[in-house]
Amino acid sequence: MSRWKISAHPVSWLTLLVTSLAILITSLDAAILPSVLPQVKEAFGLNDTQAGAVNSVFFVSTIAGALLFGWLSDIVGNGYRRSWVWIAAMALSVVGGVFTFVLASSWVAFQLMRVVMGISRGGSEPTNVAIVGEWWQVENRGFAVGAHHIGFPLGQFFAPALVAALLGATNWQTTFLVLPLIGVPIMIAQARLGTRRNQQKVYDWISERGLTPPLPSVERGERAPNPLRLLKGVLRVANVRRAILLNFGFLWCELGLSTFLVVYLTDHTTMSTGTAILASGASGLTGWIGQIGWGTVSDHLGRKRVLLVCVAGWVVTVVPLLAVGSAWQAWVLLLLWGLFRNAPYPVIYSLVIDSAPGQAGSAMGLMIAVTTGLGGAIVSTVAGFAADHWGWGWTFVLLVAGPVLALVPLLRIRDSARARVAVPA
Repeated sequence: MSRWKISAHPVSWLTLLVTSLAILITSLDAAILPSVLPQVKEAFGLNDTQAGAVNSVFFVSTIAGALLFGWLSDIVGNGYRRSWVWIAAMALSVVGGVFTFVLASSWVAFQLMRVVMGISRGGSEPTNVAIVGEWWQVENRGFAVGAHHIGFPLGQFFAPALVAALLGATNWQTTFLVLPLIGVPIMIAQARLGTRRNQQKVYDWISERGLTPPLPSVERGERAPNPLRLLKGVLRVANVRRAILLNFGFLWCELGLSTFLVVYLTDHTTMSTGTAILASGASGLTGWIGQIGWGTVSDHLGRKRVLLVCVAGWVVTVVPLLAVGSAWQAWVLLLLWGLFRNAPYPVIYSLVIDSAPGQAGSAMGLMIAVTTGLGGAIVSTVAGFAADHWGWGWTFVLLVAGPVLALVPLLRIRDSARARVAVPA
């Protein structure tokens, strides 16, 4: 059991806490609009297809943010230098939250702020994942990335609960002020913690205990001459290409389902909007168990085996949602989905960092751009169109096809954790 024991330098633990809170902001950012989508539809007179297009604008913008900030985080330098790139990306979300509140009555302004916040989402997540991957020893990378992703299930639960409470006291525009209120203190904490001195302490601690540092040193690596060459190098890594397709399959299902979950529950059951919003966040209560647990298991049994379990878990928990008819059934099924919902992402991200350690920012940026950005943009509109024209049954079939088809690239992935040898970049 000693090999399952997790220990790290105190700074590594603090970095894990701050980056987890940073992911919480990303999760809140993604969860607020779906939670208030019924109110947005009413305010601007939208049908489901048009409402899906609103979210598509957000996800299209993440493509630019992920590629730009992912590349910048590698160019500026790895380790502690990435903190400033993340802070710059997060600042856009703060600005977007403030101006959405101020100008949300204008359709043009609302759409423009979705663009700003989409760029922030695209840029902050890959940079943040790369940060945590470079402040923990390789032997516990799956645990660290999984624990750092605890912000996602927390956001998935607390965002709907917070929105439901705020809607009872104020209007939907006010919910976007949550982002700057939480984001600014986290930005300050990241700036104070992410220093060269702190990173050197961590790397000395890792080396003294015979563990594997995530990078050879804290010194600046060779700068890539241009973004196209850097991305070309990333795409040469077979594991990265297959991980992108795999991540796309999971996100296709999650983003499509989460965008319309409140709408589906209010249409398909007798649940009120407030009850449906609260229930939609139920998976967040169990999500942290799945992602920390499966992330840790992947350090020892392999990334590939864990991801196969996640595919099966998604199918057996998402499909029964089609038959939900009451609040308690929705809660039970969504709590079960939570055990698998967030689990694949930290495992996939760990796989990517294992496979391209020197290009983690660009690799993660490319993945977020293709999967979250492009996938989210397409599936939001496609799911809305399917719900309008074919009904929820075919919509669910369309969404579940994502993780099922993801088995194709998954079966060809080389298991980086079990091999303990990085694929050359």
